[in-house]
Amino acid sequence: MGQALAVWFRTGVLVLVLTVGSAQAETPLTPPISLLSDEGEQLLMQSTARRAWGPLSAQFVTQKNLSYCGVATLVMVLNAMGVAAPPVPELETYRTFTQDNVLDARTAAVLSPQVLLKEGMTLDQFAALAEVHGVFAQVHHADASSVEQFRRVASAAVARSGRHVVVNYARVELGQGKGGHISPLAAYDEQSDRFLILDVARYRYPPVWVSTADLFAAMDTPDAGNGGRRRGFVVVRPER
Repeated sequence: MGQALAVWFRTGVLVLVLTVGSAQAETPLTPPISLLSDEGEQLLMQSTARRAWGPLSAQFVTQKNLSYCGVATLVMVLNAMGVAAPPVPELETYRTFTQDNVLDARTAAVLSPQVLLKEGMTLDQFAALAEVHGVFAQVHHADASSVEQFRRVASAAVARSGRHVVVNYARVELGQGKGGHISPLAAYDEQSDRFLILDVARYRYPPVWVSTADLFAAMDTPDAGNGGRRRGFVVVRPER
């Protein structure tokens, strides 16, 4: 009997548990690094591909319910890009995207509020919802990409003003429990070959640096809600 290493990451505390399996041991997960740690802060300071960090961190929000990771991510990205937003009645004359007003009749034609609340959204639905708001969203499914392409495309995007990368991945592949998840990337550190995920489930996980290989493996997983297609990433930019 072989042993597979399962890793859970909880608010910066790493817990290792050995579970027995019948298959050969899988490639060990590279432990994520919390941004809240000294090492995590150092990675951000030494990163040269972090143009996305400032605008996104200024708009960092927590998803308002368990199904709204995609909605919260969309709000962050649109606000970070300075896309014209609707007014917010409770804020008088101010305009900004919120997890309430980012959804309207146009987005409902793409994804019904009832389905969204029950099932969340897929990679392709996120891209379609983003384009409703006038930006261009280029979808990259993992099975049509590679670790090398993801590293090259995503690192270039987070290093460039006005471009953002959103990842859709299976949490279990990063040792974070179950379910699919969506969040934006804020930076890339070439020296450690890690991306910084600004996890919108802020009540559960801090922002974490994860290895490129582990993140790609987490994206290269089937999504039953998307017809079994592989998850992946979306590059959002102002125009084609």
